[in-house]
Amino acid sequence: MKGDLPHMPASYFDVDGTLVTTNLVHPTVFYMLNQPTPMHSLAKLGRALVKAPWMAMAELQDRRLFNELLFSSFDGVSEDRLVALAEEAFAKVLKPAIYGKARDLVKCSLDKGHDVVLISGALDFLMQLLAAHLGATGIIANRLEVKDGFATGKLLRPVVAGPEKARLIREHAHAHGHNLDECFAYSDSYSDVPMLSVVGYPAAVNPDRKLKLLAQAYHWPILHLAA
Repeated sequence: MKGDLPHMPASYFDVDGTLVTTNLVHPTVFYMLNQPTPMHSLAKLGRALVKAPWMAMAELQDRRLFNELLFSSFDGVSEDRLVALAEEAFAKVLKPAIYGKARDLVKCSLDKGHDVVLISGALDFLMQLLAAHLGATGIIANRLEVKDGFATGKLLRPVVAGPEKARLIREHAHAHGHNLDECFAYSDSYSDVPMLSVVGYPAAVNPDRKLKLLAQAYHWPILHLAA
């Protein structure tokens, strides 16, 4: 335990596919469709379509690169607009996509006295709203670089994606006095095996085929949340 911090477990929740049915693309498209003018929106969508083949390849090979390509679409968007649209994006895109039993799963962890942390490649200002809605106590999420009041389209380091999630969970647990052997982690994707493997109690939620097979082999809990 670090200093005088209370000794309690933490529950780390992946978001896309685990707690919500959406993925990183959906909120990004919402922002592109809600630019100051239709011409601005068309220009954003056009540039995104040009990058689509590279993003498709990156999604299969390098989640960090996929995130960087996807969020480059925010280049030139004002910080005021990012914040102003956040609640609408949450209400129209994320909130309707929350799995029916997601709140119950989070509440179960909270009722046990856990620190509940959402860890996602999504942007921080959207994850803060989801955390508040679900009652989570913290987030680990991607952050856009902003200069002179406008997003540059670049992500600040570290980029929350793939194996990097495992390192960020270790850092969070160390900083908050959590014993990883007593912590829990939840994800739907085989790509999150590193994140699941650093805690004492991993669980597969709405798992893809490879994660389901692994969970069965290691006798990890397998949970299915109704949409």
